[in-house]
Amino acid sequence: MFTLPAPAKLNLFLHITGRRSDGYHELQTLFQFLEHGDDLTFEPMEGTGEIILEPALPDVPNEANLIVRAARLLQQETDQPLRSVRITLTKRLPMGGGVGGGSSDAATALLGLNHLWQLHLSIDRLAELGLQLGADVPVFVRGFAAFAEGVGEVLTPVHPPEDWFVVLKPDCDINTGLIFSQEGLTRDTPRITIAPAFEGDASRYRNDCEDIVLKLYPEVRKSQEWLSQFGPARLTGTGACIFGRFPTESKALEVWASKPSGINGFVTRGVNRSPLHTKLTELE
Repeated sequence: MFTLPAPAKLNLFLHITGRRSDGYHELQTLFQFLEHGDDLTFEPMEGTGEIILEPALPDVPNEANLIVRAARLLQQETDQPLRSVRITLTKRLPMGGGVGGGSSDAATALLGLNHLWQLHLSIDRLAELGLQLGADVPVFVRGFAAFAEGVGEVLTPVHPPEDWFVVLKPDCDINTGLIFSQEGLTRDTPRITIAPAFEGDASRYRNDCEDIVLKLYPEVRKSQEWLSQFGPARLTGTGACIFGRFPTESKALEVWASKPSGINGFVTRGVNRSPLHTKLTELE
């Protein structure tokens, strides 16, 4: 039995550069991991092919959960006798927050079960499987901060500053499909080029979903306006989480201590190597 983290991510910026014929949007974004996240505990069991996930998430049938779907994909990849596993999920990341909770859980399931079952699948193959589960899964599988293009799956390693963040989660859930269907959404941001040593100058970039989300969700606007008192405050992904960047833990904690009652969230540090990969290295 062992436990692995499923870290959060932030989109330090998110540009929508076009729309494909299949309806998917072409993006350019910068992913960075956070030290805060969920945990998955893997426990082998007797039996053949049973996947037990505990506890079940509200309104998400277990077979529809990305963790179980990831396990099923791995079972289809092997000609070994199917083995059973119990996965215990410690859920800390907000659902519908734009911090990648479901995608990160799926990636941790792929890497964790690849280790547990000794499948010896490559990171490239695991990333391909992850893409079947969601566009953000490959970045968690590969485990490095990345400039992403395409629908988010074409990744270039980068090294943005590993600063501290205050992340706020307004009390609402964002409908991603609704945001991307809005007529007023910017879909023609000019493409930028980027070097592998990109330093993440967040002041130069934006989130093209932000104006739409702030218009449709007053709770998000309230959080964004409050955090903006202390510096640039930005939406991650399609939300609902708002983040602000700070140079030190003490400054981030000082801001956090002054937040209004009723606003949830967390303080954490950005990291360029996924905590999942750090932990896996310790297991091997």
